[in-house]
Amino acid sequence: MIRVLLCGACGKMGGNVLSLLSEDEEATVVCGVDLYPKEIGVPVYRNFNEVQEEADVIIDFSSPVGLQDRLEFAKSKGIGIVLASTGFTADDLALIQSYEKDVAIFRTANLSLGINLMQALVKAAAQVLGEGFDVEIVEKHHNLKKDAPSGTALMLADSVNEAFDGDKKFVYGREGIVGARDKKEVGIHAVRGGTIVGEHEVIFAGEDEVITISHSAASKRVFAVGAIRAAKWLVGKPAGKYEMKDMLA
Repeated sequence: MIRVLLCGACGKMGGNVLSLLSEDEEATVVCGVDLYPKEIGVPVYRNFNEVQEEADVIIDFSSPVGLQDRLEFAKSKGIGIVLASTGFTADDLALIQSYEKDVAIFRTANLSLGINLMQALVKAAAQVLGEGFDVEIVEKHHNLKKDAPSGTALMLADSVNEAFDGDKKFVYGREGIVGARDKKEVGIHAVRGGTIVGEHEVIFAGEDEVITISHSAASKRVFAVGAIRAAKWLVGKPAGKYEMKDMLA
């Protein structure tokens, strides 16, 4: 039985992971870490220094706050970590990279299998359609999401840019007299409202035709399923950087 330490255990995503693993025959949550502990059926600690249980892998659905603490804990215990949270700054990403030589780190902007298929489709479409089509990305999330644009929208934009050897520039929304659209632009737009779980749309607008590739998540459980799958796969892997395409391969 794979022993999971769940960071952000008392949040909504932590609850989804806990619920799914309560019926899992291969993995179980042995304890959690959360800034605001509450009773969830397993021990929950405020920080990693208090953790008493042994774990095989960490699933992190918290926030960038305290990132180094969880990376250092993973390093000291010789276990991997699935970074399922978003909103990392450039400094956070540099910190993550600095630990890749010592820790098996699985990080992706979106743990949904459908989104990762969409990523491949978007890149293929950009390669086929080329400069004759303008690319715009629209992402929609609930009104409590703190970062914008979403990490998934940026991941999709990067996939488009790969097809153009990094020649595109990202434009985040538009306002005022911005002039005609530059052919090198990839427009990225964020919508926030209600309880939208997550919707992403990549629009290829050409002469007299429009191609749209989209994905909609009806429940946050799809991300919990992806995180659990990643955690099981990560156990025993050597230190390094891992993402969804590695696991799917």
